[in-house]
Amino acid sequence: MTTTPAAQPAAPILEVSELNLDFWVDGSWYPAAKRLSYDVKAGEVLAIVGESGSGKSSSSMALLGLTPQNGRVSGSAKLGGRELIGIPEGRLRAIRGKDVAVIFQEPMTALNPVYTIGFQIAESLRTHLDMTPADAQRRAIELLEMVEIPNPEGTIRKYPHQLSGGQRQRAMIAMAISCDPLLLIADEPTTALDVTVQAEILDLLRNLRTRLNSAIIIITHDMGVVADLADKVIVMKDGAIVESGDVNAIFTAPTQPYTQELLASVPHLRIGATDIAPTTRSGEPVLRLSDVVIEYPKRGRVPAFRAVEDFNLTIHPGEVVGLVGESGSGKTTVGRASVGLLPIAEGSLIVQGADLATASRAKMREIRRTIGIVFQDPGSSLNPRFPIGQSIGEPLLLSGRAAGAELNARVEELLDQVELPRSFRNRYPHELSGGQRQRVGIARALALRPSLLVADEPTSALDVSVQARFLDLLQNLQKQLQFACLFISHDLAVVDMLSDRIAVMNKGRLVEVGTPDQILRNPKDPYTQRLIAAVPVPDPHEQRERREQRRAS
Repeated sequence: MTTTPAAQPAAPILEVSELNLDFWVDGSWYPAAKRLSYDVKAGEVLAIVGESGSGKSSSSMALLGLTPQNGRVSGSAKLGGRELIGIPEGRLRAIRGKDVAVIFQEPMTALNPVYTIGFQIAESLRTHLDMTPADAQRRAIELLEMVEIPNPEGTIRKYPHQLSGGQRQRAMIAMAISCDPLLLIADEPTTALDVTVQAEILDLLRNLRTRLNSAIIIITHDMGVVADLADKVIVMKDGAIVESGDVNAIFTAPTQPYTQELLASVPHLRIGATDIAPTTRSGEPVLRLSDVVIEYPKRGRVPAFRAVEDFNLTIHPGEVVGLVGESGSGKTTVGRASVGLLPIAEGSLIVQGADLATASRAKMREIRRTIGIVFQDPGSSLNPRFPIGQSIGEPLLLSGRAAGAELNARVEELLDQVELPRSFRNRYPHELSGGQRQRVGIARALALRPSLLVADEPTSALDVSVQARFLDLLQNLQKQLQFACLFISHDLAVVDMLSDRIAVMNKGRLVEVGTPDQILRNPKDPYTQRLIAAVPVPDPHEQRERREQRRAS
């Protein structure tokens, strides 16, 4: 009698064992990752979550030798049975981009600013595959179509700065999946994306896993994304794994206090109307946009583009207005125009009683001292040659508000407010994690105690626990200082928590404005309804049901 041998479990694509990562700082080795052990099988998605600075990104980059010169790596990481740690740089270069691809956290700093999007995707294809330039260009257009970039034939001729934050992220994803990798490491792949495009990207990653049987490591602070995509979850704190397990077990029955705190910090989009009466604002608005039109002028072969049309909005002292909409809808354009970084073609844009369209250069400098701005990409908005303390203190110094000991004291106060150690004032931006750099940007924006704060995705790079503390901080500071705030975000749960009113943009136009209850719990416009339906929720069972309902509709 013969017996059929039992099917052997599939060997992992990636096996990590006792991985350690240390950085040499000020004469000592500091651990960034300690004795990490995990594996990822083909067709499996592993989510690594934890606070900013917990080591989740740096330990994953160490697998491919992408560590600073002051870093050292020990332990083992095998890709399909082949050791990655300690192998020659030439062999690593052959693996990067082909067998293992990375979607980086900040596309503006990861993409080369002097080459077009099409050239950069084609370069990746031709480096690893035998393709002609024409074939590589055709494949680049197909990849941009896959990630839902509008007009891919035109986009391949554009440079990174000509795309919105979400479009740059989608171009980065197109480049990462170009060679059908065995392992995809996605470091905050949906950070810059609005909820509808985020849903499409998660579907894309899910399809990639199915089509190629690829293993995926997703590094994220968005627990809704984890609930939507992950099979297994690793929770990291201070460089170590504190809990790991099946995604359902982590969400429904976390055993470690840190995991419980992390899940408790996740903002939830409230369902059903509330009894909170809207606050009536009186007095002169801090910001008033009336029939505003914003155009990007014709440059060379690139035609003129009308990004915003007939835009009307007011913000009063002490009021937070959330501005939401898809990537490319014009949200950031409105924010940049509101601080005088973009001219308006028609209408009036008044800040503190002064029209920016007609203000003199001297008046514009005076107005800008009353405005703070938090940019979307912290890595590209901080001067890489300035230590953190100098970046934070620069607005105070240039405005003549503080110098010497007073300046030092104010910088330390701002570091305290954004919950960064005072010792960070002597570090440089590249020595900080993405979330830490974003907090530096927030401290810099608050340095002059502005009457208007324009926050462009200020929480996009922050993990949920730091995000919760920042939102509490922002609310407390606003109660104290009564500044007006234009809060641009794709996270509807955060906007719901923070905003007095919400404005929804679609294709450069304002489609709906109202209280959070009116917009999020009783939306009138079909576009707003689609936005809300696409929001991922931090519950695997509920998220699966929402995904199925979205596909059925």
